[in-house]
Amino acid sequence: MKSEIREPRICPKCGRSYTERPSLSRVEDIQICPDCGTREALDAIGVSAEEQEKIISIIHRNYAE
Repeated sequence: MKSEIREPRICPKCGRSYTERPSLSRVEDIQICPDCGTREALDAIGVSAEEQEKIISIIHRNYAE
């Protein structure tokens, strides 16, 4: 499997530095960090901000393992 090193980017929505593959915003024609992409997707189906943060923390916990 090819190892791919990505340059750090700054998310225009939240200002966080990230190296993961970017997400395409559902609201604007910009690339955003994966967390903001997840938040936009969850928001689009009516998930509350509190629940969104719980889901994102679970995603981070599972990737850290």
